[in-house]
Amino acid sequence: MTNNDKYLAKCRQLIEDTLSWGDSAGWTNDDFEDLSDKIAEKTAVRLSISTLKRIWGKVRYESSPTASTLNALARFSGYESWRDFQHKHPADEENKATGEAVAVEISTEPQTPAVVPGIRRARYVPFAVFGVAGLIVLGLISFFSTHKTDKPPTPPVVKFESRKTTDELPNSVIFDYDASAFHSDNVVIQQNWDTTRRQNVPPDGKQVASIYYYPGYFKAKLLVDGDIKKQTSVFIKTKGWKGIIEKKPVPIYLNAGDIKQKDAMGISSATLREKTGSPVFSDTWVDFTNVRNFDGVDSANFTFETTVHNTSTVEESLCRKIKITLLGTNTAIIVPLSDKGCIADIGVLTGYQWFSGKDTDLSAFGGDMGKFQHVAFTLEKQRLKIYLNNVMILDAKQPITIGDVIGIRYEFEGTGEVKDVKLSSGGKVAYEEKF
Repeated sequence: MTNNDKYLAKCRQLIEDTLSWGDSAGWTNDDFEDLSDKIAEKTAVRLSISTLKRIWGKVRYESSPTASTLNALARFSGYESWRDFQHKHPADEENKATGEAVAVEISTEPQTPAVVPGIRRARYVPFAVFGVAGLIVLGLISFFSTHKTDKPPTPPVVKFESRKTTDELPNSVIFDYDASAFHSDNVVIQQNWDTTRRQNVPPDGKQVASIYYYPGYFKAKLLVDGDIKKQTSVFIKTKGWKGIIEKKPVPIYLNAGDIKQKDAMGISSATLREKTGSPVFSDTWVDFTNVRNFDGVDSANFTFETTVHNTSTVEESLCRKIKITLLGTNTAIIVPLSDKGCIADIGVLTGYQWFSGKDTDLSAFGGDMGKFQHVAFTLEKQRLKIYLNNVMILDAKQPITIGDVIGIRYEFEGTGEVKDVKLSSGGKVAYEEKF
């Protein structure tokens, strides 16, 4: 075992002791999702589930972890960086911890005892050896008796699983849970990332159902006294493109005829006025979503292209905003557009970083949204590059992937149209559609 392997083993052990989830050999995919979230919350760096599985030996991988991965693990363990972690855990200490290169050496040569007249020196040799061996045995007994209480306590048994009741929208999801081992009166199920989507459940209960009105890949959480105890994935798919007018508490679904336009997918002003009862569309959002497994896409190397425009007049929608989202199992890429005067109210999510128009100059994302805009973004060699009408408007580092690609979403403030979409990876087209 190399020194780097020993450092990594020590770091894994520190993380396992902190989490108190029990033996990592029994960790599930949901546990690694939970760990990914915890690391992101503490370090602002999201490590993919596959990366964490490689770190914990669940997936065979010959390459060493990257510097950014090691730094994130070290920071999660309470250190400033991986170098700081190594500095505070010298190699000789690591050897002692792993039982290698033991510092105490036992000589194979007999020690020279004091000479007693009339007795040959050789007779004392066995007794000297037995004496040293006895001291070693006593030392080992003392060591193990002293350290046997250092094992972390067995964590409480917690259950949290989900199952859908249909393949349609809306979709009721049944959660099977057991949080009784925590003896708490504060048990909550959170549907997704949105903290407002929380539901208090009986602490001694076993089942509860929640309705999902929107498609997507969600990580539901079981919280006890405000702490996440377990997660489960909820994958709500669509059958092709689904049009939805966002509205609380219940959205408005559009049928296939509502979203079919001439040479485009979208919604007309007449239809939106009819559905909402209002001629003004500011802060009224219409979604077009296709959620499913998009096979053949390497999430570390791909190109996404599309042509869109907002068809509202300025009187109908002041900012004529557009959001284009590529959904992944870990995170998402969100590219916003708006008329020039509203760029302070938009934000870009690269999947790794969030850029707000309030403290970042996003003027390059503004323009006349009444005209068709060609948007493209590429991910290659850990760099995300976003283009608007063939001009690069953002170049950002992207040390993590969004996970498996599972959806494409367009959002229009008011009315809008999508002319085409293409997703390519490795020089091959994985998905293409012209409306």
